[in-house]
Formats: sequence, structure tokens, C-alpha cells
Amino acid sequence: MLDLRYARAWLAVGWFLIVSTFVVCLVPAKELPATGISDKWEHTIAYSMLTLWFMGIYRRSRYLHVAGALVLMGVVIELLQGATQLGRQCDIFDVIANSTGVVLGLVIALVGCGGWAEWVENWLPQ
Repeated sequence: MLDLRYARAWLAVGWFLIVSTFVVCLVPAKELPATGISDKWEHTIAYSMLTLWFMGIYRRSRYLHVAGALVLMGVVIELLQGATQLGRQCDIFDVIANSTGVVLGLVIALVGCGGWAEWVENWLPQ
């Protein structure tokens, strides 16, 4: 992890986002609000944002570990959706959309947005 003043807070928010993702992905489908966009775009956007969050607080040397963990998380969620009787289904295209989001987040981090938490902390008063 980067040497951040608020490292625990950044990490706590990240874990909150992970838990929230599990909850949203495992509640019955009929209880979810319509967003007006394709669910594949929802997956791609969500996983790119998760990836960027964690790439903002971890060192570049950990990026592939973070990316791998998030791809695995997407697979696990899809398997859980298929195993539950909550009106959700396991969909390989959701796994592809999740993984696409992770790759997109990784690319954005590598081209300059990784380590964003350091920028934020430098901007905040001491």
C-alpha cells in the first residue's frame, strides 16, 4: 500500500465498495432499480471504478494482484448468482464485462491516474 496519511480510511471505503458490490449483485433482480443503461455497461463501469479505487491506494507493483483479485471477485459473484434462487443467473458475458472494466481501470491507472490518493492527500491541508 502507498504511504498515505489516511490509509485506513481509503482502505475502509474500498472494502465498503467491495461489500456493496456483493450486496447489489446478490439481491433479487426484481428489487433493483432500472438505470436505463445496459447491465453490461453497469458491470464495466462498476469494475473500472473499483479497480481505479484500489489502484489509487496501492503501489504500482501490486496492480496486477489487485486486478486479478477483482477479476476473481467477478467470477465468484457470478457463480453465487447461479447458485442462489434469487432471480439472478450466472452469465459469462457479465464476467467478460467485469473483466473489461478491470482492464479499463488498469489502463487508466497506468497512464497516469494510479496513486490518485496521494494527490488528494497532498491537496488536503496538513
